[in-house]
Amino acid sequence: MVDFAREHKIAFVPFAPLGSAFTSGPARLAGDPAIIRVAHKHRATPAQIALAWLLMRYDRMLLIPGTSSVSNLEENMAAIEVELDDGDLDALDGVAPRADDADSPG
Repeated sequence: MVDFAREHKIAFVPFAPLGSAFTSGPARLAGDPAIIRVAHKHRATPAQIALAWLLMRYDRMLLIPGTSSVSNLEENMAAIEVELDDGDLDALDGVAPRADDADSPG
């Protein structure tokens, strides 16, 4: 879907970009070894790394992560400042999707 959006120069809005709290999306991010390594390297949270990775995939990516507080909003917004390098992107591209993500667009 992202490739289609890029090809047609249209915005892409992923549904639940951090995964649903009901399906342990944020907890899964926080437990993935590759995400943890990249997060430590950048002194960022796993959620910030996931958002930064999505933003790097396409310049018309519009993210609407769930936000439960002002501090959570500030944390999500700070993902824009994370500069992932090619090694980071390779590591994150290798993170396997959850089984319940297999049918979701992206």
